[in-house]
Amino acid sequence: MDINAILKETGALLEGHFLLSSGLHSDSYIQCAKMLQYPWHANRLGKEIADRMTGYTVDCVISPAMGGIIIGYEVAKHLNVPFIFAERDEDGTMKFRRGFDPSSFKHLAVVEDVITTGKSTKEIIDLARTYECKITFAGAIANRGNLKQIDDLVIKTIIDLPLKTYDPLDCPMCMAGMEIVKPGTRKFIR
Repeated sequence: MDINAILKETGALLEGHFLLSSGLHSDSYIQCAKMLQYPWHANRLGKEIADRMTGYTVDCVISPAMGGIIIGYEVAKHLNVPFIFAERDEDGTMKFRRGFDPSSFKHLAVVEDVITTGKSTKEIIDLARTYECKITFAGAIANRGNLKQIDDLVIKTIIDLPLKTYDPLDCPMCMAGMEIVKPGTRKFIR
């Protein structure tokens, strides 16, 4: 699979001035939703991640909302296991809602669209562990943050795209007066 071709074909790799959910700024952004809007790409990407789980015990896939829902579902479909997701409440805390309860599953895989700082993935891991679930796998379509592992889990991704990030005080796009765009969904305080 040529993921670079899919990123280009779907316009999923954006260039500009972006405010990331981490609070950092970047000159590029991966908008996986632009790839995942096409069921044939979502299917192939889900299979690619599922294939990386060979040798891992997984009886359920969990993902954070919003970005992880489509790819998590596709991975679960290829593994023929259930899929659930967690989402942020009004205070920004990751919770299982909508009646989802991971406690009946013992071996969970966490699947994301993009990992940058690993914050959402870590929140999902910590949340699932409060239900006494064992996380056996962590994966994503893209790793843009150069992370190799979160806690004791090696991160498996289809593509590593280490993109430049900047502290807002040292951001060359801010210094040049470029307008900033916040494309993600996580709320945070600047």
